[in-house]
This record gives sequence, structure tokens and C-alpha cells, in this order.
Amino acid sequence: MRLVMATADFLVAGRSFAGFPLLLDDDGWPMEPAHSFLWHTLITHGGVESTLTWEAYGRRLYDYFAFLAANELQWDEAQKPHGLSVVTRYRDWSLGELALSPNTVNKRLNLIVRFYDWCKRQGYITQLPFGVRDVRTPAHHGFLAHVDRSGGVVQKPTIMARERKATIKLLTKTQVRQCFGTQLDPSHALLFNMMVRTGMRSCEARSFPLAYVFNPRARSDLRTGQMLRILLEPADMHIKYGKPRSIDVPWSLMEDMWTYSLHQREIRRRRSGIIPTALVLTELGHEFSKSAVVDAMKAIEKKVGFPVRAHMLRHTYGTYTLSALRKSPEFHGEPLLYVRDRMGHSDVQTTAIYLHLINQLDAQIVLAHEDELDMLFATTEHGEMAGRIQ
Repeated sequence: MRLVMATADFLVAGRSFAGFPLLLDDDGWPMEPAHSFLWHTLITHGGVESTLTWEAYGRRLYDYFAFLAANELQWDEAQKPHGLSVVTRYRDWSLGELALSPNTVNKRLNLIVRFYDWCKRQGYITQLPFGVRDVRTPAHHGFLAHVDRSGGVVQKPTIMARERKATIKLLTKTQVRQCFGTQLDPSHALLFNMMVRTGMRSCEARSFPLAYVFNPRARSDLRTGQMLRILLEPADMHIKYGKPRSIDVPWSLMEDMWTYSLHQREIRRRRSGIIPTALVLTELGHEFSKSAVVDAMKAIEKKVGFPVRAHMLRHTYGTYTLSALRKSPEFHGEPLLYVRDRMGHSDVQTTAIYLHLINQLDAQIVLAHEDELDMLFATTEHGEMAGRIQ
């Protein structure tokens, strides 16, 4: 079996579904019912438009079926005690031999549970290969509390791995300064700057279009040092959930991006002989892939001597931007909503994680970040509040 991502030639009712994950058997035919489940979940019922989500779902389901094939197991085997089921064996293999984190394993198991639930509803199987248990949840006090009929009890599959509460990891002021002061590959340095100073995700920074870059000093409608509002469009780049959003790019960062586009990028582009649309290019002149960004962060980590990950840069931006805006007397908007919109969170509760983190941080650590990180994330090089965003 194999997993391939559909090209633009994959048409259904005249519409192209380029990027849709295709699980194929050894004869090249779609594996059923896995293929139908993905179509139902991503297209028919779910309406998921992000090709990144499509790929993630495809890889998770492929990983499960590849495990079954390698061990000559059947996904719909005869009913066994839950502790001996194929799903249990897959979970234990993922946690044991692969040593994956419980969080990663549960992301895969969540999709597998949905797959079996769907198969049972469709009549492919009569029993689930895992048990369920009742879990009591906190009372719902929100706007829709009156329609909550759960009685405070929901059913959870017993197959899930036990997770420890994840802690948010971010860089300290000293670490950010050290990264800025270290001689890095120009492309690696720019990726680092784009993520830590704007909150862009890895996929967004690596696909950020060259067309969005300009020389701010050549614009008579801009004042030196102001924040530059840039609209990100899914038609131009990879954006999670495929929804447009705007980010605020510091003036100095835009100058760095402009300078990079004129010199370092052009040197790299000539090596490949192609004309990529993304701003940041690899040493050989190609656009960065997901794995290439991981390698870039590892290269930075090797030079500075402490962990550097793309998600840490986003957390660093979110935490200290929120902290700085809450303290600023010149900011008249709602800091939490501002950070939510800049980071592209679908729910403000996700952004509120940074609020909780700020409240939990040791006061001395917070104070140690105030001077330079406030300026880095919320003010311009002239100390003026970020474009006086309302």
C-alpha cells in the first residue's frame, strides 16, 4: 500500500481536489473503506479546505494501515478482548517501539476512533475494537448552556494514551538575543525572525510570498518605524484552515526581507534556475519544505546550544506580545483579541493559554523580559507603539 497526494488532475464533478490524500492498495486501487471515510470526513461532511489538514489526516490513517499490513493484521478482525485488539497493539507499538509522545499518539488514535465509529454506522462492522467509559465534565455555563443535554457526562474511548499536561515552551529574552547575535545562515535567520516577530506558523513563514515584500522607505504613505499590516491570502501561500488573516510586520523586519530578496535570495535562485514564489529559499534555491524548516531550526539550535523549534517561536511571540500590550497605556484595543487575530487562532480560548502562562510566570522572569521584548514585539525601533493599532 502507499499514500499519494492527488494532483490537479484529480477531478470530481468538474472540481479539482489537488492535495487530497489517496490511500492505494498494492494494485493501485483506493483502499476501502478508508478512502471513503477520508472523503466523507474531509469533503462531504467536514468541509475541511486546508490541504495541510488533508495531508495530516491521510498520513495518520496511512500509518495505521501500514502497521496492520506489516504485521499481517486485518482492520476488521474478529472481535477480541479490548486489550488484545489491533488498535491496542498499534497504540502500544507507537508508545513503545517508536517512543512517540502520548500527545502525538492520541492525535492518530482520535482519527482511528472516528474511522471505526463511521464504519460501524455504515455497517462495515458490528462492534468497536475498543471500549468506552463515562467521564464527568465541568458544568457548562456559557451562552449555550441551556441546550447542553449531556448531564455533565460524556463517553470517552478507553484506547487513548494517558497524557501529561503539556507545558508551553518558549525562548527567554537572553535566548532571543543570542539567536539574533549569532552568525546564522541568512535564510535560517530570516525564518527565525519572521516567526518570532510576527507569530507566523512554520508553513506560513516558509511559503510567505516574495510578492508581499517591498522597500518601506520607498513608500511615501508610510512613516519610518511603523508597523506594517500585511494581509495573508490562502491563494498566495499556505495558511492553516485556509482562512485569510493579517499580520503586523515590524518596519525593520520588512527592511531585512527586502534586502534579503535583492541579494541572498537572488544568489540562491540562480543556483536552481527556477522562479519560486516564496521569499525564503534553501541553499540550492528551492522553497523550504516542512522538513527543511525543521532542519533549519536544528541548525540554529546546534549553534546556540539550546532547543529552538518553530512552535516555540510562535509561543514566544504570543506570550510576550500579549504581556507587553496589557501593560501599554498607549494600546486602546483588547490585547487578547489582537493577538488572537494576528496568530490566526480560531478560538480566543487558544490565545488565552498565553494569558494563563503570563500569570503563572515567575515575576522575576517577566520583569527580565520587559525591556527588550516589549520593544521587540510591541514597539518600533523609535519606541512608538506598534502603529497605534486600535
